[in-house]
Amino acid sequence: MKSPEQIGQFFSRRNQPYSDLQDFYVFYVGDDHPGVPSPFVRRNYYKISLILEGEVRIMYADRTITVKDKAILFSNPMIPYSWKRISDKLRYYFCLFTDSFVYNLAASTVFNIRGDHVLLPDEATAEKLVFIFEMMIKEQEGHYQQKNDVIRHYIQLLHHEAVKITSPATWQLHNSANRITTLFLELLTKQCAITTVHEQVQLKTATAFATQLSIHVNYLNRAVKSVTGKTTTQVIADHLLKEAKTLLRTTDWSISEIAYCLGFGHPSNFTVFFRKMSGQNPHDFRGTNQ
Repeated sequence: MKSPEQIGQFFSRRNQPYSDLQDFYVFYVGDDHPGVPSPFVRRNYYKISLILEGEVRIMYADRTITVKDKAILFSNPMIPYSWKRISDKLRYYFCLFTDSFVYNLAASTVFNIRGDHVLLPDEATAEKLVFIFEMMIKEQEGHYQQKNDVIRHYIQLLHHEAVKITSPATWQLHNSANRITTLFLELLTKQCAITTVHEQVQLKTATAFATQLSIHVNYLNRAVKSVTGKTTTQVIADHLLKEAKTLLRTTDWSISEIAYCLGFGHPSNFTVFFRKMSGQNPHDFRGTNQ
């Protein structure tokens, strides 16, 4: 599988200058900037994009989302995706930053693995978001010695404005079930982020995850069911399928190697699992998605 894209590689694709001394960048992109293909890979950085005008398509391993005009997008190192410009006219802001630049956003509802990564602000909220991006650009170009602290503050403001966009009906109480489910999903996603044929998924059952989290399996099952509406086994299977699709699309690894990485004892077991979950065998899926 391709290694996660580094910030330097991002700028190389865009033919823009880059300094490895920075952990944060912010830009405004106008109509005169040509479209740049975005490969389907994981990144080693976070990205927030505010689309003001135009249409883009974001492709994940299991779904495609088309957004037009006002939208704010959040991406993180855990989820691979590609970005395609649809309209000729496109105006947007974006910022990139590393995990070391802003420490506590990974658990945010807009960045974590089960959160809403594409949100649609109203006109008033979009104006607030534009103002925040403009202030970040101003700080980036300035010479204030503690400008990074100011920029971190603006990123937090972006985060809070985005969380407000979520309908109150979808807000979830921060109870113990929520915390347990978040820990479970983070652990599941982390072990599924495979980058070499020598890595292998170790936890594949609810009992194994419960042991790793030091809780009773029944407690884990109740928490996951109450938050996601699915059984723990279903959630694990969904993530294994998503990672299988990612590996089939982005690597030239053999089916046997992918089966090994995902913890299947034999390639035939993996084939049965993949066909049951997706309706296709791995060879056919790869042939129609590469």
